[in-house]
Amino acid sequence: MNVKARARERRYPLHVHISALFALLLISSGVVLGLFNYRQTSQIILTSSDQLFAQIRREVESDLQNTYQPIRHLLGLLALNEQNQMADGNQRMVLLPLFAQALRDNPKLASLYLGYADGDFFMVRPLRTARLKQIFDAPDNAAYQVWSIDRSGQARAVSESQYFDADLKLISRRQNLNERYDPSTRTWYTSALADGEQITTEPYVFFSSGEIGTTLARTSHERTVIAADLTLEDLSATLARHVVTPSTEVVLYRPDGAAIAYPDSSRLVVPREKAHLVQVQQLSPALRDLFDSALQQDKQGSMQLANRRWQVSYTALAEGGPNGLRLALLTPEDELLADAYRIRWQGAMLTLGILLLCIPFGWLMSRLLVRPLHGLVQEVEAIHRFDFDHPAGGRSPVLEVDQLAAAMARMKKRLCAFLAINANLSADARLDTLLQRVLHETLALSGARCGLLYLRDGNDGLLRPRSLLIDDQPRDINEYRIPGDTTSLPHWLEQPANGGASAVISLGFDQAGAFQPLLHALDSPRAHVVSCGLHNRQGDTIGVLVLIQQDQGEERDLALLRPERVAYIEAVADVAAVRIDTLQQK
Repeated sequence: MNVKARARERRYPLHVHISALFALLLISSGVVLGLFNYRQTSQIILTSSDQLFAQIRREVESDLQNTYQPIRHLLGLLALNEQNQMADGNQRMVLLPLFAQALRDNPKLASLYLGYADGDFFMVRPLRTARLKQIFDAPDNAAYQVWSIDRSGQARAVSESQYFDADLKLISRRQNLNERYDPSTRTWYTSALADGEQITTEPYVFFSSGEIGTTLARTSHERTVIAADLTLEDLSATLARHVVTPSTEVVLYRPDGAAIAYPDSSRLVVPREKAHLVQVQQLSPALRDLFDSALQQDKQGSMQLANRRWQVSYTALAEGGPNGLRLALLTPEDELLADAYRIRWQGAMLTLGILLLCIPFGWLMSRLLVRPLHGLVQEVEAIHRFDFDHPAGGRSPVLEVDQLAAAMARMKKRLCAFLAINANLSADARLDTLLQRVLHETLALSGARCGLLYLRDGNDGLLRPRSLLIDDQPRDINEYRIPGDTTSLPHWLEQPANGGASAVISLGFDQAGAFQPLLHALDSPRAHVVSCGLHNRQGDTIGVLVLIQQDQGEERDLALLRPERVAYIEAVADVAAVRIDTLQQK
């Protein structure tokens, strides 16, 4: 026998199947619920991240507006000042209190200055940190530096740096003998004159301080331009506050790829001979792949970058320079969905734990459920041994098993009764006694009130009534005028008499014909009738057994007509027919 055949023949106990099915359903439910919760949680997190990205974008835009707009308004007011047209640096010192107050009111300003067409220059710079004081070699108590350049014709420019304390008292002054700076050649100056309105340069690295910032400028009177250097360090601090996960990348950069704001602001400036802004591609592999994808419009969604799945928000901002700025926010999905992964893992562990706890319970319950089946199997084995004294199995909480046990008990009872009837019939040696015994037994097992037995006459072959019992008492056939020597039989009697199937019928008093006296004796205007043939060993019909039950409209009156009851009567009738035929031949 091969392996497949052995596998087909292998059988397992019912409780094993129940336990396996229980475990399979539990695992399936856990998997479905886990996937559903994971998808729903992921969707909620991704939706929340989209909202968070939009909020970060609005906050950065708001910071840019709050950074640039006040300075634009300030320059618009300062440009109206007539004192901007003073002829030399000494006269322009009257602007120092005004510029100093503007610098105190706007901490993001790195300097305020005026540029003239003849090359003159006047700047006020706040010295807010020790680093700036060191760069410009200023006294420790200096709060402001005033840098002025005066040019007169072809003469050498007079350049001087003066240092003032917080009360604008002069501390020291220093001459710059080799001054080469000419504001009229600078981009901020020429662009402001060409535009006629206020201009903003692209962010860059300030040469003097090494800070990242931008220059805002506008024309004042005629060819005079007033300008302000604005630092953008606070933008990096803003981005640092919005690092969602440890690997989140958020950067603000120019269209050419030069980064101007990044959570790690120390990486923004490349310290070479001429310091410049770092390119976005150099900050991280994910930003490199994003920049290389050449995005041309706003995008928000999922992207594969640097062999990792990222949630990306890319936005072009109008503020920040002639061509605006770009904001990129990248968060790896595995970190963003860490809570969803954790919930999925916890769900799997919870399902496994419940499964491990429920398997013994399911095993025990399945054993309890199938225990009555084991009892039924033993009861069937006992019946095979004709051991009808074996105790019946107990009740089961499972309806079908309980019904099977009840059916088994009825079957055993019927078998016992059938064997007892067979023994009783075999014990009778006289025909008349045997006929009454047959009627007695069949009335007892069928529940009918009246039994009539016909036998076929061996001479003429006609059916003649031979025995009658009513309420288990023998009655005289002639008293009830039961027709004898009849050749005309009702259809329900003729069918089994001619070897046909048993007849099962309900009769009214007007349909009973010659059998009305029997219905009258039963005091019933309607009766249920079963008639079945008596067949010998050769299959010949030697008689007919007729059972009559009165119809009182109750459910129990219909028991005689049930197929299983009719089949039982037929089995007893066949046993009786063999015994009757044996006695007739003696």
